[in-house]
Amino acid sequence: MNLDTFDDEGFVSLFDGSSLTGWHPAPRVYGTVRPGGPHLLDMFDERGIARPVEPEKHPAVWHVEDGYIVGEQEEPGCGYGGYLVSDDTFADFELVLEARPDWPADTGIMLRRKRDSWEGFQVLLDHRESGGIAGFFGNGLASFSAVPFAVVSEKDAQGRSIGLAADDPATSVEPVTQEKIDRLSYAADVNDFLRVWRWDDWNEIRIRCIGALPVITTWVNGLKIAELNTATLDSPDYDPAAVLDSLGNRGHLAFEVHDNDATFGEARWGTGAQCRWRSIRIKDLGETKVQA
Repeated sequence: MNLDTFDDEGFVSLFDGSSLTGWHPAPRVYGTVRPGGPHLLDMFDERGIARPVEPEKHPAVWHVEDGYIVGEQEEPGCGYGGYLVSDDTFADFELVLEARPDWPADTGIMLRRKRDSWEGFQVLLDHRESGGIAGFFGNGLASFSAVPFAVVSEKDAQGRSIGLAADDPATSVEPVTQEKIDRLSYAADVNDFLRVWRWDDWNEIRIRCIGALPVITTWVNGLKIAELNTATLDSPDYDPAAVLDSLGNRGHLAFEVHDNDATFGEARWGTGAQCRWRSIRIKDLGETKVQA
């Protein structure tokens, strides 16, 4: 198992350690399933899934504590999620941060996100049963899933979660199929990931995003986890030209507090759980021009 080394010169801090200056909260509200496609709430209706009631009135709670950002549901177990969105937009960049999620806490990092709706590329931090970490999901981009592996909790004799283990696709509530793995141009081995992940501690996540339809690469604690070429991604209903037209070649960053997911019939955010973020910094890698 080889860990990558990096040039850490030229980074600019996105968090001052004491306030949310440069960031703003936004509720988790839905848009279309894909650019030009049906609204997600209409699909809820078709499938008999209850719509969230006025989610715009229930944003997640974000605050600063002891030099890190904390994100949590508005009330423990209320079911509503939200985002913390960067005021600035970014094109080609390398983003480095440290995260410390509770278990379970379904969260993620959005790239090229629209300011006022949910479309964007998401780097997963699904620290929950059958969750993917450092893989990818397309919010409002045909819901593509491109992940190298999934994890579950390792439990002690009393049934308490004490670490991570590899998910078993045969018993998984959200199995990682070969199709999801094949969408990646690079996929790490889950056992290598488990050797570097720090349970109940801070983990460094590095994301490189380059291109108008970007190639996105992720690392956890120096280990390369996944790489996705969004220009050549093959997934049902995913249209790269429509995605580029919708997002452009730059957008906002955002951290996520997931809502509880009725489609899976389970809470995806433990009661009272939090995710914490610190040492958030970015390096500008130039800007890929969109060809006319």
